[in-house]
Amino acid sequence: MSDAGVRQRVDGRTLRAERTRSAIVDAHLALLEEGELKPTAERIAERAGVSLRALWTNFKDMERLFAAAGERLMERQVAEFRPVPPDLPLPERITQYCEQRARLLELIAPAARAARIREPFSAQLRRNRAWYIATAREELETLFAPELTAAGAGRDRVMDALTVAVTSSGWSMWRDELHLEVPAATAVLRHVVSALLPAAPTP
Repeated sequence: MSDAGVRQRVDGRTLRAERTRSAIVDAHLALLEEGELKPTAERIAERAGVSLRALWTNFKDMERLFAAAGERLMERQVAEFRPVPPDLPLPERITQYCEQRARLLELIAPAARAARIREPFSAQLRRNRAWYIATAREELETLFAPELTAAGAGRDRVMDALTVAVTSSGWSMWRDELHLEVPAATAVLRHVVSALLPAAPTP
């Protein structure tokens, strides 16, 4: 076989492997979205239309599947994210931020519900959560820098309270425990963020 033929054969195998991995990740996330909080490897393989052997060939353990699923959700969030202009007046920044934040939280809500069950036993899920929290805090610090500075000695307390409000912990309380619809939960989020952020002094 020529070098070109070998490359074509290898490329074909790589493409098939990528399709299989993608199908497995899609199946895992789809089951979470349908309410299965702890889908088994057998259920995921069945949903993906692959053998259980193919699943374990592509993902040596569930931790690696959790990592790939986390990356897929991160990609979806990045694709949906639109930076809020930091020079807008505070009320407009809060409104745009909270509306977008609600959409992103709703996007990851099924995976977040499932992760809460397995996080104590999964280092990868804890890493995924740490990434989400760090990303949320980074956005808060960028978008609301003047107001956080105005908080003075209370800045860290304000940041910690905001972090709870704008991550899945707060969203889960409003959506899953208080059973608020998305518009109502978004309104509560906006109210909390507005209450926590002190107005920056006028230059």
